Amino acid sequence: MAKAERLNDLIHYLRRMHQAVTAETLARTFEVSVRTIYRDIQNLTDSGVPISGEAGVGYVIDKHYHLPPIMFDADELEAIALGIGMVSNWTDPSFAEKAKSAYQKIQATLPEPLIHELHQISTFSAPSHYKIPWDVSFTQVRECIRKKQRVRFTYCDLQEQLTDRTIWPLALISFSPVWLLAGWCELRQSFRNFRLDRITAFTPLESRYPNQKDKNLTAYLAEIDRGKKCIGSS
Repeated sequence: MAKAERLNDLIHYLRRMHQAVTAETLARTFEVSVRTIYRDIQNLTDSGVPISGEAGVGYVIDKHYHLPPIMFDADELEAIALGIGMVSNWTDPSFAEKAKSAYQKIQATLPEPLIHELHQISTFSAPSHYKIPWDVSFTQVRECIRKKQRVRFTYCDLQEQLTDRTIWPLALISFSPVWLLAGWCELRQSFRNFRLDRITAFTPLESRYPNQKDKNLTAYLAEIDRGKKCIGSS
């Protein structure tokens, strides 16, 4: 990794951290020596980057520091373009517009050589007839997740049995061509996954759910990792 690229990545890394990071940790992360990290930190502070801390204690960066415009390499641009294409083809028109807007903003910041790279992209996501339609509003579901808003709906399971559910929506998960809504189900008192195409009468409720450690997204993902959850169950 070139020094300029490493310095830029080092700034991004420190901005993501919520506590001081030691030089040893940074050295392992960037696969360089501790001495190199000391020099990098000194170079950054000399150039005006607000990093505080010292050797043996750790370093933190002022989160109000504004980074210069982000530059991408050709592979990063191709990955972004592919992701935006997949959003456009596998979500809903509202979210697709947001993806298109983000792509246009990225294009507006690119120098001429990278604009050329953008026009050479050869990895695409095309519309598929395997996409399973749903009646619920994808955007509305995302908003309920963001707002931590309890929701109620009728669910038809794989045995065609209908149940009314009230859940704490935690995440939308793509298992192409199926989208799952993951959440804490008040009826089952456990985490459950619900196929969007099997949800009807989706209704956001006025109340919001609390951030309980055993019922939040972190707990759900931990349960998945432990192998105790069967994806697609309801």
